[in-house]
Amino acid sequence: MSSLLEVAGLTVAFEGTRVVDGVSFTLQRGECLALVGESGSGKSVTTRTLVGLAGYGAHVHADRLRFDGTDVTGFTDRTWRRVRGARIGFVLQDALASLDPLRPVGREIAEPLALHTTLSRAERAARVRELLESVGVPEPEVRAAQYPHQLSGGLRQRALIASAIACDPDLLLADEPTTALDATVAVQVLDLLGSLKDNRSGLLIVSHDLAVVARLADRVAVMKDGRIVEAGTTDAVLQDPQHPYTRALLAAVPSAHAKGTRLSTVERPTVPAPAPVLDPAPGGAPVLAAVGLRKSFPGPDGVARVAVEDVSLTLRAGETLGIVGESGSGKSTTARLLLGLETPDAGEVLVDGTDWSALTPEERRTHRRRLQIVYQDPLSSFDPRYTVDRVIGEALGVAGYPRGIRRRDRTVELLELVALDAGYLGRRPLELSGGQRQRVAVARALAAEPEVIVCDEPVSALDVSVQAQILDLLADLQARLRVAYLFISHDLGVVYHASDRVLVMRDGRVLESGDVRTVFADPQHDYTRELLAAIPRLATHATPPPTPMGVS
Repeated sequence: MSSLLEVAGLTVAFEGTRVVDGVSFTLQRGECLALVGESGSGKSVTTRTLVGLAGYGAHVHADRLRFDGTDVTGFTDRTWRRVRGARIGFVLQDALASLDPLRPVGREIAEPLALHTTLSRAERAARVRELLESVGVPEPEVRAAQYPHQLSGGLRQRALIASAIACDPDLLLADEPTTALDATVAVQVLDLLGSLKDNRSGLLIVSHDLAVVARLADRVAVMKDGRIVEAGTTDAVLQDPQHPYTRALLAAVPSAHAKGTRLSTVERPTVPAPAPVLDPAPGGAPVLAAVGLRKSFPGPDGVARVAVEDVSLTLRAGETLGIVGESGSGKSTTARLLLGLETPDAGEVLVDGTDWSALTPEERRTHRRRLQIVYQDPLSSFDPRYTVDRVIGEALGVAGYPRGIRRRDRTVELLELVALDAGYLGRRPLELSGGQRQRVAVARALAAEPEVIVCDEPVSALDVSVQAQILDLLADLQARLRVAYLFISHDLGVVYHASDRVLVMRDGRVLESGDVRTVFADPQHDYTRELLAAIPRLATHATPPPTPMGVS
């Protein structure tokens, strides 16, 4: 029986530089193959090339590239449009950039149904509701009428998955399908993807989450520098890795026994320390506090829905407070209220004891550099016309660095802190991988040398090795500068590793809070226990007995 997908000797080059170099693999019906590796290793380019989307200026060669027995190397754009969406579904890495900002998500999901099926308008609407329910979207009729910017990152990701599976494709290519999803919804989506295998569809996933790979994939191919360096069954690769690079990836996964230690094998970077701006005494007055925050937003049906209800918190110098909860639980809205990007309906935000929400816009601007943010979606937070040099340089300008060689040197210094180099200065956001964009976002936040950094899913787009570097970097900066972090993430393993205290949110409310070790070891609320139980486990021979974290 022929394979559903056959790839042999696939090479992709841009301006003479090979980013995919001699990749070969096969995929059978009812099977899942995972491509794993660092950001920039060629995973996403490989995946896009398989559906004729290698990109402008790409030079593609393959000894063999077949889908269901058909050679696709000669497909025209018109032929690909007939195949994509109908027989091959594709979940892109960046949900906000992939969804049309000018139309409701329901119309986006209905588009492949209109193009590739004979369903009536009413039947398509019913199918859209069914798809949204299948990927765990609450109030599907309401959400279908909303635009992408009105949805949380997790809800956008689920809408994108719903669009990709709308026509029950023979092959689904999923680039980081669970990146923006909390543990409980990720389990639901993984079960849904698993059901596609049961229905004899082929599944090719790209993921930096090795625990997700362990749960879903039958085989794993590890990529580095455009090549596959190790491949085999999932159990063989993840439990008994042969290549040093694979072993390094596994060692970088946050786990309970690794808390308080460095995750990265990369040499600790030098972090220049500015003049201290914080009270060095531990347990001092909060640098950031919230009291009784409430915020609601009108829905497309005109009904106001509460996003945050009676949220209070404190954050002191040199401390990390984690916030966890489902997508749509109010985590990001809380962050926007703390930053002054939204005005609370009730309650107050205090920055060093001053009511932040009561300040005039001019007064707030003078304090703005004290609070910085690393956004959940780096691409949407950058001007697409700006180079990396300008993105970071603009932040340095606000921080008081004059134009010229001093600002340029500091820009390069910040890039090196986040595992990039001067070669990225001239690149624009769309020329960077998802992980590279997130590292630039971290560098930009560091430029102002702030007292507080709100980290909204700061490592969600990063592979495990670069994630480890960023988590270690944030810890280094905190130890040196006593910067405080508000760390928002759906990844409970990351929150456990990075945080001192944690808040658990659901439906806009704080259900449980306390020391992160205590909450994770002895959760008091049923919802917290549900979150912890939903974490995918990655079993390896090199780790201690089972723990509540992602690695056991």
